[in-house]
Amino acid sequence: MEDYSQMPVNERIKILIIKKFFTQAKLSELVGVKPQTVSEHLNKKGDIPAKYLTEICKEFPDIRPAWLLTGIGGITGESEVKNFKMRTDKIEEQQDVPLYDFEASAGLVELFGRHNNVIDFIKIPNIPKCDGAIHITGDSMYPLLKSGDIVMYQILNDKRYIFYGEMYLISFELDSKIYTLVKYIQKSSTEGFIKLASQNQYHDPFEIPLDNVRALALVKASIRINSMS
Repeated sequence: MEDYSQMPVNERIKILIIKKFFTQAKLSELVGVKPQTVSEHLNKKGDIPAKYLTEICKEFPDIRPAWLLTGIGGITGESEVKNFKMRTDKIEEQQDVPLYDFEASAGLVELFGRHNNVIDFIKIPNIPKCDGAIHITGDSMYPLLKSGDIVMYQILNDKRYIFYGEMYLISFELDSKIYTLVKYIQKSSTEGFIKLASQNQYHDPFEIPLDNVRALALVKASIRINSMS
């Protein structure tokens, strides 16, 4: 499978136009702008208006929005959405969840504080309110989550109010190193500690001091792409 992840969005749209026997004139009709404006957007570096992506996905339902946004995986495929709703959550009928480039940030603290490095926005109906989304790496939560899945999260600003037994995106310091993981947080029998557990049976639970936690966010939903080239 060819790697499109290093290309900007406008270049992926050009590839899609060729593969779908599409035209820039047709795209201009869909988004309601002049053909010259479409040409300018597709031939210069910079942000592509979100309406372009929305209208392309409407016109071609088999196209994966995640491929348009990131270039990761196949061009076409199906998405599997998991909802990790709590009983106290209010469901949002529609929302635009910002998808961040986590690799371009210095960690969760910077990501949560500055809210920069937005790749684009994900529209998922009927999920709890989310503050953002990132791609995850690693297999500690396999098979529930796989490396490459997108997780949508809700920031927890006060770690005194942890909901034990729930899944979190967590950043913590250990031996002068910063780790960012997706884990279940459980109560510890040791005062001032928390236990981090995985879905994966090959990853044993371990405990860390609560004071070592730098950033926390509840995982509210995930997207897995069953991709095809």
